[in-house]
Formats: sequence, C-alpha cells, structure tokens
Amino acid sequence: MYVPPSFAVNDPAQLAQFMTDHSFAVVCTQHEGAPFASHVPLLYQSSAGSLGSLFGHFARANPQWKGATDTGDGIPALAIFSGPHTYISPTWYAEPNTVPTWNYVAVHATGRLRLIEEPNGLLELIRQTVNAYETPQRLPWRLEDQDATFIDKLLVGIVGFEIIIDELQGKWKLNQNHPAERRERVIEALANSPRHDDQQVAALMREA
Repeated sequence: MYVPPSFAVNDPAQLAQFMTDHSFAVVCTQHEGAPFASHVPLLYQSSAGSLGSLFGHFARANPQWKGATDTGDGIPALAIFSGPHTYISPTWYAEPNTVPTWNYVAVHATGRLRLIEEPNGLLELIRQTVNAYETPQRLPWRLEDQDATFIDKLLVGIVGFEIIIDELQGKWKLNQNHPAERRERVIEALANSPRHDDQQVAALMREA
C-alpha cells in the first residue's frame, strides 16, 4: 500500500500487537486469474518465520484455497488488518484552505499461503483458534467437550492455511502532516463524539 513516511509504522512488535488486537482480516489472492478475497479471523504467531506467520481456515466450499494445491511453495497472498477509522471534517481545523480527509490505521501482511490439510494439524489450528477467542468468555466453549464425531464432520468442511509473512507494512494516518494546533482541534472534536471509532482515533492521535 502507499505509505508516506510520516504515516509509516515499522516496529514489528507494534504491528504484531495490532494484528492480534484486530485479527478479523481480509485475505486476498488470485483465483482463476482474478482477485479473490475472504473475510476470516487470523492468528498471528511470531515463532514461525522471521516475520511470523498467520494461521486461519476457509470453508471447503470456498474456491479460494484451490489454487494453493498446485504448488508446495504456496501462492502469493495479502492479509489486510483494519483498525479504527473516521471522517475528518475541515471545519474542525478552524482554518481556511483545508480539505476533508479520513484517518485510519491499517496493517498489510504479504507472503505465501500454504494449505494445512493433515487432520492433526487442522485440529490443532482449530483448537488454538477456539482458545484464542473463547478464553475471555465467562463460560468458555471448549473443543475438548464436544463429541469427537461431531468435530470430525466439521473438520471435513474446512481447509486450514498458513501465510508465511515476507513483508509487513503499517500505516497510522492520523493527521501527522498537520500542525500540532490543528491536530489538537481534531482530537477534541473526535473525543467528544458518541461514536466509538471516533474516540479510538482520538486516543491513537494522542499516542502518535
């Protein structure tokens, strides 16, 4: 993605935390010569590869996975993680000759997508996914408590995958290209908004 230097975030730990906190991503590949995208939760693991890996699964009926069966090296893939975002009105700058814009935070992870079809590997992927999202629940749903035959039938209907990350890009577009006085006015406007995203963007602007 296009990332002006003033908006770039390159700290691997910060990018990894963002992917963990905003783990519902868009996975983009080529399918039959055209772009194809799926919206899926992804688990980031730093121990796999120099930049880490992302793990997820497709429904077997989803054709996106089929292109990866032709090569052991996997296929090029892009995972897009989106954070809070909001419209910025030029009226908040309280200055002439300013224009509307949009503030947002995003991370792009590019790499090679490889399939996980071996039953034990797929079961472990689903177990880790369930644990990641169920642990915060008051009464967590546990894979181990389910009927084995039921789980086996579910696994037949999905295809696991790993994206070994080759490149990470982080973009924190938060009015860094504006004077401090303008940024403070925008922060004040967003912080007083009832919208959750507005308040989150205001907090990120303060951090930046």
